[in-house]
Amino acid sequence: MKDPVRIQHALISVYNKDGLAPIIHALHKLGVSFISTGGTQQFIEQLGYVATPVEELTDYPSILGGRVKTLHPKIFGGILFRRETETDLQEVKQFNIPSIDLVIVDLYPFEQTVKQGGTPDEIIEKIDIGGISLIRAAAKNFAHTLIVSSMNEYAHLLNLLEQKNGITHIDDRKGFASRAFRTSSYYDSMIHAFFAGNHAHTACRPLRYGENPHQQAEFSGNLDELFDILNGKELSFNNLVDVDAALQLVAEFNEPAIAIIKHTNSCGLASSANIQEAYEKAFASDPVSAFGGVIASNRIIDLHTAQAMNSLFFEILAAPGFEPEALELLKQKKNRILLFIKQTPSPSRVFKSLLNGVIVQDADNTSENRTHFKMVTNRQPDDRELADLEFAIRAVKHLKSNGIAIVKNQQLIGMGCGMTSRVDALQQAIKKANEFGLDLSGAVMASDAFFPFPDCVEIAHQVGITAISQPGGSIKDQESIDAANTYHLAMVFTGVRHFRH
Repeated sequence: MKDPVRIQHALISVYNKDGLAPIIHALHKLGVSFISTGGTQQFIEQLGYVATPVEELTDYPSILGGRVKTLHPKIFGGILFRRETETDLQEVKQFNIPSIDLVIVDLYPFEQTVKQGGTPDEIIEKIDIGGISLIRAAAKNFAHTLIVSSMNEYAHLLNLLEQKNGITHIDDRKGFASRAFRTSSYYDSMIHAFFAGNHAHTACRPLRYGENPHQQAEFSGNLDELFDILNGKELSFNNLVDVDAALQLVAEFNEPAIAIIKHTNSCGLASSANIQEAYEKAFASDPVSAFGGVIASNRIIDLHTAQAMNSLFFEILAAPGFEPEALELLKQKKNRILLFIKQTPSPSRVFKSLLNGVIVQDADNTSENRTHFKMVTNRQPDDRELADLEFAIRAVKHLKSNGIAIVKNQQLIGMGCGMTSRVDALQQAIKKANEFGLDLSGAVMASDAFFPFPDCVEIAHQVGITAISQPGGSIKDQESIDAANTYHLAMVFTGVRHFRH
């Protein structure tokens, strides 16, 4: 087993050329020579580099309308021969077979053709034969050959080329091989589902990577039931996590609402009379954190709202519809993911893996309103404060604990989340509001759990907050109530804790 291996010859045969140019540039800089097919060969040559056509190497033309191009002993011999086996070395020399150290493949879009309603003939022609064979051959010979099995792997490859200057090690090649077999497994499962008449097949879908590039990931489920991707690249692990958080949050509201999510927490949240105003208020909550975020709307995106959004760089916008002019504008940025929401996920149970097992619980599908409130202070909240308290409870239940949400006029103006003390969460929320010039006087706040001490009440009063919601249940509840009465604050108990870990 040869380790390490310097990449000298690369076979590249891809359907989709997006993202390929940086790879070609990096390989050329490292002195790698190219072997290629048809459109990929032309793409490489248009970049100004030389690519040896497969037909020149095999001395055999592409036949049957392109169905047979790479299926030849010189190609597969170059990928599969064992560099340390004497008989293999003698045969590749005898038959003038080149050594292929890197294979890059992006398969025909079978799944997308099915989704787009292709005819039976169009679908069948998108069953990749040569590409899947190249993937399996290179993955089998990972001891010597590096396989890049889809465009989702390009970031991994670029990182490897930059870090190791064109040299691969066995762990690198084995990792790519593992992901390659996952790619081929998923691809074949989609074909099987089509022939079995099950177009809602829920095989594990390979993702580009997990939370970080060194982590493999896949999704098991049927995303097609929930949304259509109208624009942009494939969804990543982090995309899916944030989309789920955004959809769950915005579904809390009946009135027009916008949620802007970063790392599953809301950095912007607002409702208003129309969706454009809701977006502008949500964006104003934290315009810095909104950069690169995930946006969810519970109303159709019209042109004016799209124009307001368009200057912001965001990863994803999910909405129950787009006006044609709005969609045309938003699609001008080709990597911006636009999701047409057909159905909002509403799980009744949630799962989490830990300690070599899985724990299951009921989903937290409750949000308290004024009919559940227990008025515990001398002063009761007025109608505006009650409405904002209801909003704040919906907001805070979607923040990581310890969580505090500060709200004013149906806008999240400060949030503290994931803190180890409730005071820290409140101070973080206040700092956020002050940072963006949002007026705290007359605001309300909600806590995801009870106050163990009256300190949060005292801090809230100092910055102008006038009404508070908390579950209650502390042995020192009366101290918090007394502090609220001293400062003429309104406080309500909900009786429901909303921890989120």
